[in-house]
Amino acid sequence: MGKLNPKQIENLTEAGTYEDGDGLRLVVKATGRKSWLLRFQLAGRRREMGLGSFPEVSLKKARHEASVKRSQLSDGVDPLTARDIERAAQREAQRASEAKQLKFETLAKEYFEAHGGSWSDKWRKGWLRKLELYAFDHIGKLSAEEVGTPQVLKVLQPIWATKTRTADEVRGQIEQVLDAAKARNLREGENPARWRGHLDNLLSRAEKKKARKREHFEALRWQEVPALMTKLRAIATPPCWAAQLLIMTGARAQMVRFARWDEFDLEAATWSLPSERMKMRVAFVVPLANDAVQLLQAVPRVTGSPYLFPGQGKTGVMHANAIRTLLHGMGYEQVTRHGFRSSFRDWAGECTHYPREVCEMALAHDERDQTEGAYSRSDFLDKRRALMADWADFIHNTIADHTKIMASSHI
Repeated sequence: MGKLNPKQIENLTEAGTYEDGDGLRLVVKATGRKSWLLRFQLAGRRREMGLGSFPEVSLKKARHEASVKRSQLSDGVDPLTARDIERAAQREAQRASEAKQLKFETLAKEYFEAHGGSWSDKWRKGWLRKLELYAFDHIGKLSAEEVGTPQVLKVLQPIWATKTRTADEVRGQIEQVLDAAKARNLREGENPARWRGHLDNLLSRAEKKKARKREHFEALRWQEVPALMTKLRAIATPPCWAAQLLIMTGARAQMVRFARWDEFDLEAATWSLPSERMKMRVAFVVPLANDAVQLLQAVPRVTGSPYLFPGQGKTGVMHANAIRTLLHGMGYEQVTRHGFRSSFRDWAGECTHYPREVCEMALAHDERDQTEGAYSRSDFLDKRRALMADWADFIHNTIADHTKIMASSHI
């Protein structure tokens, strides 16, 4: 039976500590504030634990809480530790509850802010605009967890046949935002915007293939690449070095512009790109031919910059049009940077016997379906290394032959 009673507690005004029994006590401050304290021993040490203020915590509730804590002690549990764990769990649950109320539109804008700095100016300007035009009206006010396959289809189906390329870009953007949301524990399960093994069963694959064909990049004929490389090697400027790396690796322009020194292992002759730097969001290793390694060894490092080709703009790297401006100045007005990937692919198809999947993987195109990919997880690195070495040899030897011809013509 406790020593205190409710009426007595209400009338207490003198500062002091008033025992109720079994370690429960009421502490009255000089200010008149009253609070409950439980004193106990654990492993020979005296501990104290607050149980709340009076009258918010009544005598009855304080006794109940004290009884619960004593039961924990009898079970060998530290009440203070148990309380800390419970409070942390409550905070996490509250945080998760609040986070899951974040709407898709907010998540998309946060994703844009986090990643947009590494994108090209053109892609950055159009990224949010496409979502505003085609997605936000349908899913912008939904939480990440509420976006499922029916909602994604509602976005894509109206534009899939008429604006397939744009629709597929929007699909990829939704997939990225939902992947980021899952990484933040804002949703669970498979991504409803995933193409392979999911939406490819629900939307026309033929339309997507036609859209890819319509995406035309003017390419230099592979037979003319060595002549261009001869001209590039005669100019020692960052855009020229970047253009040579672009051609020799078959990389995308964005990969080269944002290339960092810590991505390269020149001894192993590899260029390792993290998933966030790849279009398909899958980490990728580019094998480097000897000529590519020699080129990289010749590129000077700029103090204070992690990039191979630093620039003065917000991105910290070379301007997006630097290579294009260079090519135009050399008389290659109709050639695009992306077109060199086509030059390489045409050469590989016409002049080598490497399997199609190796040639495509060299361009970071993994065309295996989900089932095939589950059983064949190779990235064909050794075969790609041989392919890229042959590509470099083709360029190098043709340049050498051209040089010999030019030399003999002057004899």
